[in-house]
This record gives sequence, C-alpha cells and structure tokens, in this order.
Amino acid sequence: MFEISAHYTFAAGHALRGYKGKCENVHGHNYRVEVTVAGEKLDSAGLLLDFADLRGAIKAVAEPLDHQFLNDLAPFDSLNPSAENLAQYFCEQLQSRLKNHGLRVAQVKVWETDTTSATYRP
Repeated sequence: MFEISAHYTFAAGHALRGYKGKCENVHGHNYRVEVTVAGEKLDSAGLLLDFADLRGAIKAVAEPLDHQFLNDLAPFDSLNPSAENLAQYFCEQLQSRLKNHGLRVAQVKVWETDTTSATYRP
C-alpha cells in the first residue's frame, strides 16, 4: 500500500452551535487541511498521484469555503462547523473526486491552530 499527503490552507469564520464557551461566538481560523490518499498501484512514472493533482483537488474543495462564514454554507448551515465535521466533509468531497484514480482517502486532518487539529479516517 502506498500513501501520499498534501496540505492546503484557507481562512474562514464560524461559530459553534450548542457550545458553551468562547467558540460559540463568531471567530475565525487560518485552517490547514492535510489529506492522505492511499492506493495499491503506482502509475508508469512511479507515482501514486501527482502531488499537484492532489493539492488541486483539495483546493477545489477548500476554495468555496475560503474567506466565508461557514455557518452560512451547506452543509454547515445545519451541521456544526467543527474541525471534526470539516475533516469528514473534506474526506467525503475528495473521495468522490479520487475514486476514478483507483485511490481512497486514508485520512484528513484539519488544523484550526498550530497546536490543535482533528482527524477523520473513513
């Protein structure tokens, strides 16, 4: 099994519903998303997937969220925009994009700060 990972960053605001503390108020983060994909076979160039293609796929999912208030965007208009839910959202969105390459998303890690992150593994 081979795995590769790529990072992408974006900025967005959110407020956690049903949370008692500072994070129930509107605030923002400079998010960092790390996606790891896995597969059994390398292509003729010896690559699982070009890093640029993986980064491009992450960017395509992140760009509509960039500099937005996540609570206003589907699915986060009803789903709490926590780092955990963001990680699962990225995983699901990317899995459909990578399926044609014979790859699967192994994990997605979303950092809200330099020292805090949430990981989702399907």
